[in-house]
Amino acid sequence: MANELQAKFRRAVEAFQARDLPKAEKILEQIRRASPNIFDVAHFLGVIKLMQGRFSEAETHLKAAVALNGSSDEALSNYGYALKSLNRPQEALTYFTRALAVNPRNPLSYHNRGTILAESSRNYSEAIEQFDKAAFYNPNFAEAYSSKGNCLEKLARFEDALVAYDKALSIRSDLEPAWLGRGNALRNLKRYDDALATYVKALSINSGFAQAWVGRGDVFADLERHDEALAAYDKALSIKPDLEGAWAAKGHVFWRLKRYDEASAGYDKALSIKPDLENAWLGRGNVSFDLKHYDDASAAFDRALSIRPDLAEAWLGRGNVLNEFKRHDDALAAFGRALSIKPDLAEAWLGRGNVAWALKRYEEALAAFDRALSLKPRLVGAWIGRGNVFTELKRHDEAFAAFDKAVSIEPDLEGIEGLRLLAKMNLCNWDNLEDEIGHLTAAIRAGKANSSPFALLSLTDTPNDHLLCARAWARAKLPQLSKPSSRGEIRRNDRIRIGYVSPDLGQHPVGYLIAGVFENHDTDRFETYAFSLGPDDNSDLRRRLERPFHRFVDCHHKVDSEILRAIDDAQIDILVDLAGHTHNARLSLFAARPAPIAVNYLGFAGTLGSSALADYIVADHVALPDQISQCFEEKIVRLPGSFMPRGDNDKTIGEVLPNRADHDLPQDWTVFCCFNNAYKLNPAVFRCWMNILTRVDQSVLWLSDVGEIAKSNLRKQASSLRVDPDRLVFAKRVPSSAEHLARHRLADLFLDVLPYNAHTTASDALWAGLPVVTQIGDSFAGRVAASLLDAVGLPELITRTRDDYEALAVELALDRPKLQGIRQKLWDNRSATSLFDVARYTRHLEAAYETMHQKHLAGLPPDHIDVRPL
Repeated sequence: MANELQAKFRRAVEAFQARDLPKAEKILEQIRRASPNIFDVAHFLGVIKLMQGRFSEAETHLKAAVALNGSSDEALSNYGYALKSLNRPQEALTYFTRALAVNPRNPLSYHNRGTILAESSRNYSEAIEQFDKAAFYNPNFAEAYSSKGNCLEKLARFEDALVAYDKALSIRSDLEPAWLGRGNALRNLKRYDDALATYVKALSINSGFAQAWVGRGDVFADLERHDEALAAYDKALSIKPDLEGAWAAKGHVFWRLKRYDEASAGYDKALSIKPDLENAWLGRGNVSFDLKHYDDASAAFDRALSIRPDLAEAWLGRGNVLNEFKRHDDALAAFGRALSIKPDLAEAWLGRGNVAWALKRYEEALAAFDRALSLKPRLVGAWIGRGNVFTELKRHDEAFAAFDKAVSIEPDLEGIEGLRLLAKMNLCNWDNLEDEIGHLTAAIRAGKANSSPFALLSLTDTPNDHLLCARAWARAKLPQLSKPSSRGEIRRNDRIRIGYVSPDLGQHPVGYLIAGVFENHDTDRFETYAFSLGPDDNSDLRRRLERPFHRFVDCHHKVDSEILRAIDDAQIDILVDLAGHTHNARLSLFAARPAPIAVNYLGFAGTLGSSALADYIVADHVALPDQISQCFEEKIVRLPGSFMPRGDNDKTIGEVLPNRADHDLPQDWTVFCCFNNAYKLNPAVFRCWMNILTRVDQSVLWLSDVGEIAKSNLRKQASSLRVDPDRLVFAKRVPSSAEHLARHRLADLFLDVLPYNAHTTASDALWAGLPVVTQIGDSFAGRVAASLLDAVGLPELITRTRDDYEALAVELALDRPKLQGIRQKLWDNRSATSLFDVARYTRHLEAAYETMHQKHLAGLPPDHIDVRPL
């Protein structure tokens, strides 16, 4: 370099040392124009522009410098840094490696190489080796220890990470990334107070350290102090509005609060800043999953995994979606992948448990839920999972304990307060029952979905509460639900096409009741289809149910989209839901409105809670009178007689009359019976029954074979009411429905329950010739037995008050001739009235279908229908 240029270069160095970068750059540019191929000038210009963040220009100068002197490890390393800053990590790695080949003792090159390995390749172990070498050659290289801490944190070696951060801070107490990393490690160790103190220290050094505000927000989010978390994130964004991590973190808080619109807005903002931010895609997937937009959720989780294949939470989300799609093997594989990355991810163990529960592998499910709870004792989903398994196993005491724990952690969980009470009712544990029912109904009146509509039927007889519950449940379970503006195309098929949707087309009360209707449909006017959601139980009844249909579609392993395609292919005119809000129903199918007309029928004695789910509900004048019609979202179809069908050939009665002694019944005593499930019993009904036993000497109460705890509780209740507990007789299991029906003849009188009447059990009793005494309630579920009695011509067995109910039962027990007269009347009416005339019943139902269809063809909206008797 000529003397004049050397003098200028010295002035450039002096300006650089005085931190006057523009002056240094100006002088160097003068030198470069005079002599363009001087290595030191090109390198120095590149360094200055690196410091100014002008990476493209820096890359140009440093590339020239490397071309002029490929043996300068500093130039090679700085060129690699420029390429890294331009998001060209693999090229950068090449130049860092070349720099180390020239000078294997340069700590900065090791540090740069480690940074690329960590950030771009996520090869944390090899990155740590590079940082260790950097520290070896420069023991006071604070940034190397801090970077090592970051990698150890990624490997979940949080204690080791703390050691690295503390070493960095012992060298440079103002190193902001080390304070941030230290706080993050403490947060991951759940040492929240220490983490907050560390972030405070970082902010005392630099109050504008936006990432430290994010760290504070993350601690508050972990502690569920959501308002403080959001305030911390907002502070970070006031400092750095384009901090994508803060936007995503806000989204996570809003997602936990189920404020999905705000969560989505946060994720969208984050992605507008950084389109490949995997956590924002993960958040989008979580929101879509909660909203039951499973295709969108799947796409979001897959996008997150395309960016970061080792994101355990995205594998978790993918597993949850696959489970919803009933792709159970794929779901288990996804949860397994999540756990291979993050073995302590409690939610992935929960997912495995949910799949095992769906597959009825109950011991495996319990083991998975227990593993989840060992990692996260307050994971409510795992407590709910345990409750669900124990419910299926009829271990109601353990189910109650699990649901009780869940609501103690999160009181307003969807449906769990109702499930807790249902488990308690199955135990006949009535402690504080009135207060607990009051708490639940108050929550429902406040618009909370704390109970399923089915669980509420046995807890209250208030129709408006049932309506509010169904509305809240529909909103919670079907967030995409809205009333369609159009009711679908008008189809003009040769015959009206009826589609029946049910999970219960087998040995189930619905299957028994409806079989005769299917067999009696007029095939000249109707073409019927079944969409069976439940498993094939290989029973004779299943085979019988399959035969009458034009097409029987087994949908047990199909996802919604496949079933909807099958319904569309069949061009169904009227789609009939036979399950409502009962177990294994799929109201999501009806939310998609795949047919012009939808009907709520038979399986659930209540409203579905939205006219977008069903246009009509099938009932009768007794079960659903005008005074409660405002508590139903559907238009009401009233059939003559009872809405409940029963064919005379759907359950045969054993020919051999059983013996009382074989069933532990005293030979000459009065036998009252009630074969309802334990959850339908309650203190008011039981007290009334004990009064009846007290007033009728030599009488017993014959009950279903409930669980041992329920039996013990009922016996204790009897004793407390001064009734010998031995006067409670619990039925034995019998091998067939015919034998069950036959043993009804051993009883004298069937005593109904309220608020959830005997339904199929009352029909069984009447079919077997056993009179039923009922107290009519206010709700649909509490009026079904009265509907059956009215239809069979025995309205005199319907009472209005508890006192009248008790008095009638006592009177009939003591007046044998009168009771015998009623039994004879019932026997005679079995064949003379409409209740058991399934052919006539089916004509009435078909008349209703035809009226619905005609209204639709005429472009008229649904309206109430009264079917005239034929």
